[in-house]
Amino acid sequence: MRGSLHRLAEERSIAFHRAVAQRLREDPSLLQGARERIVAWKASGTLAEPYALAWTKLLEGSLESLLAFLVDEGEEARTLRQVTPFAGVIDPRARWQIWREVRAAWEAQ
Repeated sequence: MRGSLHRLAEERSIAFHRAVAQRLREDPSLLQGARERIVAWKASGTLAEPYALAWTKLLEGSLESLLAFLVDEGEEARTLRQVTPFAGVIDPRARWQIWREVRAAWEAQ
């Protein structure tokens, strides 16, 4: 059961980041908030350096590379999505809707 709940969390994360990718495609200026969040995390020491460096590199790269990474199912993307700088990009109602839809799909399996 625990592994299943972990998989549910991963499915929610990737669904959330699909929505983030769509928002970023529509409004790339939202990247600035993520960049500022990383700077703040680095300044306060609340994010481990390897994660800060990885996100900084992604946020400095091309938009298309970032969008592809956000929905990548590989280990590195799964790990970095756990410390996402994109909080607030999706409003709470939309986020909860995503989570409900993912949960319903997961339970239907």
